[in-house]
Amino acid sequence: MDSSFLLRKIIHVDMDAFYASVEQYDDPTLRGKAIAVGGGHRGVVSAASYEARKFGVRSAMPSKTAKEKCPHLIFVPPRFARYKEISRKIREIFHEYTDLVEPLSLDEAYLDVTENKKGIESANQIAKEIRQKIFEETGLTASAGISINKFLAKVASDINKPNGQKTIHPEKIEKFLEELPVEKFYGVGKVTANKMFSLAIYKGKDLKNRSLEDLKRLFGKSGKYYYDVVRGIHHSEVKPNRIQKSVAVERTFFEDLFDEQQINEKLENLSQELHQRLQKHQILGRSLTLKIKYKDFSLFTRSFTKEEHFTSPEQYFATSKKLWELRPFDKAVRLLGLSLSHLNTEEKKQVSVQLKIPFEEFEN
Repeated sequence: MDSSFLLRKIIHVDMDAFYASVEQYDDPTLRGKAIAVGGGHRGVVSAASYEARKFGVRSAMPSKTAKEKCPHLIFVPPRFARYKEISRKIREIFHEYTDLVEPLSLDEAYLDVTENKKGIESANQIAKEIRQKIFEETGLTASAGISINKFLAKVASDINKPNGQKTIHPEKIEKFLEELPVEKFYGVGKVTANKMFSLAIYKGKDLKNRSLEDLKRLFGKSGKYYYDVVRGIHHSEVKPNRIQKSVAVERTFFEDLFDEQQINEKLENLSQELHQRLQKHQILGRSLTLKIKYKDFSLFTRSFTKEEHFTSPEQYFATSKKLWELRPFDKAVRLLGLSLSHLNTEEKKQVSVQLKIPFEEFEN
């Protein structure tokens, strides 16, 4: 473990079932019941209450599947303006303690409290105070993880959920990581976990036994990351002003689209909306990506990069139509999205762009 990072005190705060908890708090008749935010007819679950999760309901799950798993499930339409309002209150609480706050989404953030505004030595105590203040001011519960870097804090915040916290002390990091199941490592998804299982890598200690060269051969660029994090090494700092790397707009449709004219109309609308958001924040970009999700949930993306910046909705629309023609399948479409990257934001601070995505803005 790199001793130069031992003195950092990082907290990862994660709201408990945020969207669903907001709905249950605002409507007392929903408390204690299995609810799903989003979903409904032909939709996708954006978030599920803990009562629904007991039946296997998860975010990104088709509503039909969710209802099969939990017949008494109650679907509630999302209210993103309300979630943003509460998220702002929560971030104000964070800033009472430190300005080194890196939001990951509306419901979670990293805080570096190595040096904090209140002079509190214990990061564990700061996390307790923050969680208590969140509850007092919003009526909602949060969980927290505390350790010497972002990776460990993120892993720790999930251990005593909901409404709990976990500190991984420096002297216990090595043993903790050796016993941690690989699927619990942040950044190890289902596909990677299954690959690790096939290689007899089940826990951190199995991962640790592999050489750097071996991990790079097996997992490419990610191999170095796995080699480091299992040893408690993660140098990424809390970045309060992360650079905006892309701007995206998406639409999930209540009725699947197949007609070419309908597709063109949607692409034109998305092009106009994308341009308005970029114009509002004086952002330009060179790479346009079209995202298509089909009725069977298969996904297709294709990008086009120019030497010069895109400057008009007509350019987005014309390029998106060309990308559409490159699609591999002629089948019903349930989602279309456009995103712009290679932006001129290297010298700009992060801008906050609220996406109007009814059923695609998922909780972690």
